[in-house]
Amino acid sequence: MKAVLVAAVVSLVVALFGTPMFIKVLVKRGYGQFIRDDGPTSHHTKRGTPTMGGAVIVAATIAAYGAAHLAFWTAPSWSGLLVLFLMAGLGLVGFLDDYIKISKQRSLGLRSKQKLFGQGLVGVIFAILALQFPNDRGRTPASTKISFVRDTNLDLAFAGTIVGILLFILFANVIIAGTSNGVNLTDGLDGLATGASVMTFAAYVLIGIWQFNQNCQTNAGIKCYEVRDPLDLAIVAAAAMGACFGFLWWNGSPAKIFMGDTGSLALGGLLAGLAIVTRTEFLVVILGGLFVTITLSVIIQVASFKSTGKRVFRMAPLQHHFELLGWQEVTIVIRFWIIAGLFVALGLGLFYAEWVVGAA
Repeated sequence: MKAVLVAAVVSLVVALFGTPMFIKVLVKRGYGQFIRDDGPTSHHTKRGTPTMGGAVIVAATIAAYGAAHLAFWTAPSWSGLLVLFLMAGLGLVGFLDDYIKISKQRSLGLRSKQKLFGQGLVGVIFAILALQFPNDRGRTPASTKISFVRDTNLDLAFAGTIVGILLFILFANVIIAGTSNGVNLTDGLDGLATGASVMTFAAYVLIGIWQFNQNCQTNAGIKCYEVRDPLDLAIVAAAAMGACFGFLWWNGSPAKIFMGDTGSLALGGLLAGLAIVTRTEFLVVILGGLFVTITLSVIIQVASFKSTGKRVFRMAPLQHHFELLGWQEVTIVIRFWIIAGLFVALGLGLFYAEWVVGAA
């Protein structure tokens, strides 16, 4: 348990003091944000603000994870390494997208097909590897069984192992694409996505610790959890939470730096990875309810405009709709944080309620 605390503290310190150093590097190189002309006019003042700050979050998370293991001289787990790989891989895709935007001074970085290809490539590698590396009890980081708060009896391998692997790769990539693009769409106001991510990763710290205490490998019972490395996943989540906290100090309104696609894709990828390896694949829809809501606003807007020629919202994603209604940016961010917190509380409540009902 001490390793969880070490990871959170180290990542917080690295992000808190590393971000201003990174800002100086970005300013010196002129790596500033390009603002879309069709966005809210209030955003034009943000033009030139350093971006790609997500690189600090990724670096702080990985450094803290390593420090936690070095502090207690323990070996990292395959589950922990795989979700960090997913985070870093999608962060690299986002970095390329951000770099093209900056170097070309345009709002479009990688083309949609290029970005989806990069996300898909990283996702496929993660999904294949997640079904490998069984421990001494035969448990792999991921499972072909569909999960909500634990594995259910719905198995993607209903027609054989090969079919199960192929369906799992597809299913995992749907989750990865959904969460990474969800966080990406949420990252439109100062501190919004960062603050919501802090709460979501905090939930996974609690989930990992709870699963460790009720794990089938050490505490077999009617409601134990079939998760390979729950405590190590809590360490990863704590590292990400601390990194987001430290970055939020500089990303809060008025932001001194933006996370960019480097950060939003990385955080979304890590969230997907944690959901898959903790066997909470559908619970993440509730825990990350704010990301889901904002994504749905875009889908509704596009579907309505294509089918009827009319827009439901003044602008999508949803946070920009409220901006155009005259709400102050800070007001929107705080209220959306409250909504994110309510979703996290609901998700944790369902997670615990399922165990209490089952154990009764």
